[in-house]
Amino acid sequence: MQSLRQYRRMRAEVQKDVALMQNQGEIKAPVDGSPTGTLTPENKEAVSDGEKEHVPGGVTVSRPAEHDGSVLYLVGWKDGDSMNPHNWSRRRKWFATFGVSLLTMAITVPSSIDAPVSGAFNEHFGVNPMAGSLTTGMYLIGSGTGALFAGTISETFGRNVMYMTTFVVFMLFIMAKALAPNFGAAIIFRFLTGFFGSTPMTAAGGSVADLWSPLELIFVVPVGAMTSYAGPIVGPIIGAYLPGFRWADWVSLIIAGAVLAYVVIFQPETYRPVLLEWRAKHLRDLTGDSRYRVDEHATTHTLAKRLLVNLYRPFLMTATEPIILIFTFYLTIVYFVLFTFLNGFPFIFQQTYGISVPLTFIIFVALLVGDLAALPLVPIIYGWAKKAAAAGTLTPEICLWYGMLGGSILLPISLWWLAWTCYSDISIWVPIVGSALFGYGLVTIFATTFLYTVYVYGIHSASALAFMTSVRYIIAGALIPASVPMYQNLGPHLALTIPAVLATIMAPVPFILYKYGAKIRGMSKNAMPSR
Repeated sequence: MQSLRQYRRMRAEVQKDVALMQNQGEIKAPVDGSPTGTLTPENKEAVSDGEKEHVPGGVTVSRPAEHDGSVLYLVGWKDGDSMNPHNWSRRRKWFATFGVSLLTMAITVPSSIDAPVSGAFNEHFGVNPMAGSLTTGMYLIGSGTGALFAGTISETFGRNVMYMTTFVVFMLFIMAKALAPNFGAAIIFRFLTGFFGSTPMTAAGGSVADLWSPLELIFVVPVGAMTSYAGPIVGPIIGAYLPGFRWADWVSLIIAGAVLAYVVIFQPETYRPVLLEWRAKHLRDLTGDSRYRVDEHATTHTLAKRLLVNLYRPFLMTATEPIILIFTFYLTIVYFVLFTFLNGFPFIFQQTYGISVPLTFIIFVALLVGDLAALPLVPIIYGWAKKAAAAGTLTPEICLWYGMLGGSILLPISLWWLAWTCYSDISIWVPIVGSALFGYGLVTIFATTFLYTVYVYGIHSASALAFMTSVRYIIAGALIPASVPMYQNLGPHLALTIPAVLATIMAPVPFILYKYGAKIRGMSKNAMPSR
């Protein structure tokens, strides 16, 4: 609905521009029904010599070699253009940012909400806990598979088209899983739910980058990340006291429906190439001149070619970008720990301290507390960024402070803490505090990697995030079933020691990138220039 209003407003703006030029005698509307329309003699002369062509504001004249020197009118933004997302009011930008954060939360809550009622699910379908954990594993694998396509397709058709269409299908498969007649159907529907729910995880970063300036991103992205990535933590808290396993799906569906209503009513299209394509289409329709094009589509005409380029981009970026590879491995460790907690918390807390299943998963509140404890970092680091911008020294590496200020250090500490304090003769509050430290480390590492990627890769950050999202979800999903025998055979102490060692090895990453990031970015063909 909001996108439709945008489309109509843009047409009205273009009509004003064309009417103004007609009044000035610089351009004529089509008079003979021909597809190219009619130009004034002045324009014809200008076209012939390539100088002083009369075109609407924001349009430039080009003679691409691919077109044998023929003139194209490349559509851009006018100065102070109100349709350009960067020029929107702060209130409107926050509404759009809040929308994509809600979308991300709505698709991550179902990933973990069924963990507390997994026992009832397993009993109903007659499967063991290892097989039952596939409900979470297949959701993650589906999300990782869909991530390879969703974000990059949004760079062809626009953000909102992908958000809304995939979200509707996502909701249909939530309902299908709730009504699944057998275990096999439930697993398949969980995969498909994850597949169609993956769009916000990759496209959200691009949506935020569409809206805010580089300096503003340092404030906005961590707030959005801390809000949206609370979903996997909130899921078990909601699921702790559900009356039955099917209610996990029904509650997920209710949350998704409320978020979809918000997005349909309030969420605007933010992807600038698509908005410019709308403007170019209106100019072609209203002037009858087919030469109005968007710059990046001037030489790649067909939708199929543009789609192919956008689908190919994440694989190309993965092969050539060490930043993406490093962050992918780092986030895979974090995600493995987070989602294996769904199977591990009963071993860490329930078996050790004899508490109930609902109370065990209520302890996820500690992770949420750690998440919220990271919020005060946002104004502090944003203040540093403003000073750097004023001095002309603002670089993407300032984003790494979110990980450097405790995140990369506290993450391994929290895992060592949890591993070796969950003994029955040690107060239960000690490992609970360790869980809170993990929540803090989790969200600050997310904020660092997410923000740094968005900041470095800009308008193509959805493609940059696609591979990172895909790998961490697929690997975490594949390992979820293995976590059950891991905790059973090794016990929580050794089971948590393994990721603690890996997190310790990765702890220096933000510090190394802070020192050498500029050199690494300088070798990249995909990184945005320093801003």
